[in-house]
This record gives sequence, C-alpha cells and structure tokens, in this order.
Amino acid sequence: MSYYPPRDPYGRPPHGAGPYEHPDDRAYRAERRRDDGVQTIANIIRVVTGLIATVFGLHILFVVFSANRGNEFVAFIRMLARTLVLGLGDVFTPGNAVLGVILNYGLAMLVYVLIAHFIIRALRRH
Repeated sequence: MSYYPPRDPYGRPPHGAGPYEHPDDRAYRAERRRDDGVQTIANIIRVVTGLIATVFGLHILFVVFSANRGNEFVAFIRMLARTLVLGLGDVFTPGNAVLGVILNYGLAMLVYVLIAHFIIRALRRH
C-alpha cells in the first residue's frame, strides 16, 4: 500500500512531497517546464520586437523633426533603422520625403509587430 499526501486545490502535491511522488506529478512538472520555456521565448520575441519598433519610431521622429544628422545617436538610429527595414524602405514613394519615411518605416514597424504577434500565438498553441 502506498501513501500519497493530499494535493492542493490545483491538484499539485504539497511542496517537498519527496518519495511519495505520484507518477502524474512528473508529467505535470514536464508540462510546466515546457510552458516556462515557451513563455521565456515569447518574452524574448516581445522584447526584441519592442526594441526594433522603438528604433523605427525614433527614426521617424528624428526625420519628422529634422534632427541633427551629425549627432552620433541620431546617425546610429538611422543606420540601424535602415538595416532593419529589410526592403520595406522604398515601398511608398510619395513626392514628400518625410511622408515616405513615415509610411515606409511605419509599415516596417507594423510588419515586425504583426509577425511577432503571430509567432507568439503559434508558440502558445502548442
């Protein structure tokens, strides 16, 4: 006869159940580790996407308000934005260059955010 200690309201064994561990507890812990891993990956994707969106947003603001291109930070953000835009920097070609930057880099920001959103949803489904 084996003894299993009473479980908490969520069906988990009490902390430190020790040798009286139920076989289902191993499956629960494995599932929990997987959920923690998925959550970690989702958080990393969110942070990276947020940083990229911030770069695009800063670049748009610097162009709209005619920031000093000689400033090292402004030049760094511009270079980074041009690198991350991945071919979306010339989708729209209006006569006004500032409007072109707003549309193209805004589109790139939207694409990054939507792709990240769909990846995170797909991760959580499995």
